[in-house]
Amino acid sequence: MSDKVVAEGSQLTIHFSLALRDGSVIDSNFDAKPATFTLGDGNMLQGFERCLIGMREGQRESFVVLPEHGFGQSNPNNVQIIPRTAFAADMALAEGLVVSFADAQKAELPGVIKAFNVDQVTVDFNHPLAGQDIIFDVQVVSVGSET
Repeated sequence: MSDKVVAEGSQLTIHFSLALRDGSVIDSNFDAKPATFTLGDGNMLQGFERCLIGMREGQRESFVVLPEHGFGQSNPNNVQIIPRTAFAADMALAEGLVVSFADAQKAELPGVIKAFNVDQVTVDFNHPLAGQDIIFDVQVVSVGSET
């Protein structure tokens, strides 16, 4: 293992996977090209970055990232009931369907259909991984200094 240690501002190349406690893999690049980024540049959640600090080049570890350090807790205020008439009459709704909405600034805001009937649709605007513990498996391929 190398003497190069991950620190704030390090240029990193990593293989990683994100999985849920039940073993479901959310994302992985272990069978693909590794990701390269600068620690602290905002490309990765701080909760994941904190796990990397102090790791050495060549090291592989697994960490549990709790919701408050990952994708946040699920917020019941982010579940909205919307009149069915706000959706196109011919739109086929289904539980789990992701629908794009525009927020007040006209930015895209995805929501997941949780339930619906002829009068109303329940839409969850929480991040799909909110409230979940994430198993972060990471291998530091290389550590470089900030460019």
